[in-house]
Amino acid sequence: MIRVGIVDDQALMRAGFRALLDAEEGIEVVGEAADGRAAVELVRAYVPDVVLMDVQMPVMTGIDATRAIAADPALARVHVVILTNYGLDEYVFDALRAGAAGFLLKDTEPGELLRAVEVAAGGEALLSPAVTRRLIGAFVSRPPDRATAPGLETLTRREREATALAARGLTNDEIAVHMVVSPLTAKTHISRAMTKLRARDRAQLVVFAYESGLVEASRPPGAPGPAGQE
Repeated sequence: MIRVGIVDDQALMRAGFRALLDAEEGIEVVGEAADGRAAVELVRAYVPDVVLMDVQMPVMTGIDATRAIAADPALARVHVVILTNYGLDEYVFDALRAGAAGFLLKDTEPGELLRAVEVAAGGEALLSPAVTRRLIGAFVSRPPDRATAPGLETLTRREREATALAARGLTNDEIAVHMVVSPLTAKTHISRAMTKLRARDRAQLVVFAYESGLVEASRPPGAPGPAGQE
């Protein structure tokens, strides 16, 4: 059973999400909140697997609420999915840095929302290749800030390669093809990189790859990254 919390300052929006999710077998809505502060209280009380979090709300923004949730070790299993009307905007970048697992547009099709909840609950990032390409474009004008992304030196060469490919939006199966390894080995490289970098999920790994300079916007998928350990 996937336990979900819904956070939005619009009651009608919350009601719509609840009706959709409650009707789905295997998903349970454990609570709702109308602002960021109430969202943090909700998450601490019920520890849902997934939180659908609006960005702009009174009292405390969705970004600040996400940051508070991500900073609490007791809530490490909670995956926050940001809801936005505007697509890939500055709010989304800030939310990913704060610890969000990904984002969805509020007009997402019902089937896509249900799938997104399942993906987020499994610890995967809600960053499709198309979205990742847009992330790349936005990072072009942002110089690497290694001070905010320490730990690159702890990754082996293969872990760096796998991380760079993940940052391009490739799945584990696609990473395996590029690296000429099994999907299980590709998954292991990604998992070890996440552990070393203390990334909550794959979305955080993607943010790290760009902020550390591991991935450059001009480098095509599969191209060799910076030299490192074996």
